[in-house]
Amino acid sequence: MAGPVRRRGAELEAAIVDAAIEQLCTVGWNALTMEAVAAGAQTGKAAVYRRWSSKGELVADALRASLPPVAEVPDSGSIRGDLRLLCRRMRDVMHSRSGQALRSVLHECDAVGVVGFREIIRTAFLEPSGRVFGTLIERGIERGDVRPDATGPFVADVIPAMMMYRTKVCGSEWEDSDIEEFIDRVLVPMLSR
Repeated sequence: MAGPVRRRGAELEAAIVDAAIEQLCTVGWNALTMEAVAAGAQTGKAAVYRRWSSKGELVADALRASLPPVAEVPDSGSIRGDLRLLCRRMRDVMHSRSGQALRSVLHECDAVGVVGFREIIRTAFLEPSGRVFGTLIERGIERGDVRPDATGPFVADVIPAMMMYRTKVCGSEWEDSDIEEFIDRVLVPMLSR
């Protein structure tokens, strides 16, 4: 086996972050060790511990650095089309390598451990998707295909809550047909006039 590769700075940190995400995806939160991350990054464990004093700190930084953004949704001309684009983007984030790593943390952490990751979930997933959803609702109200009173935090929480619940509890992969049914049976009736 080859010894540690000499890297420094951003290159080394990127390798460590990548190795942490890989460990979360393959062995999960409970089995992840700083030593295995160091081995995956082809560096010494001292290099990992110099940057992160705990597994939780390392994983939090790795998730922050690697979760893809929930991007704005172009106007499709209808609330149904806009929702389809948003739900597909959210599914893609949830099923990305980093999203899979985050799901591993949420699935395996106890109630105390998961508290440290709530901020990441909120800032990387919930707030951005809520902002995009708000834009969709405003456009829908302007077009006349969404009720003016179809706003508020509970309405904005429906998509991420349902997607996370069905992914975690039901094992849903959110195929396009699942997204279509969710939109037609839940979202459009909830929002329409």
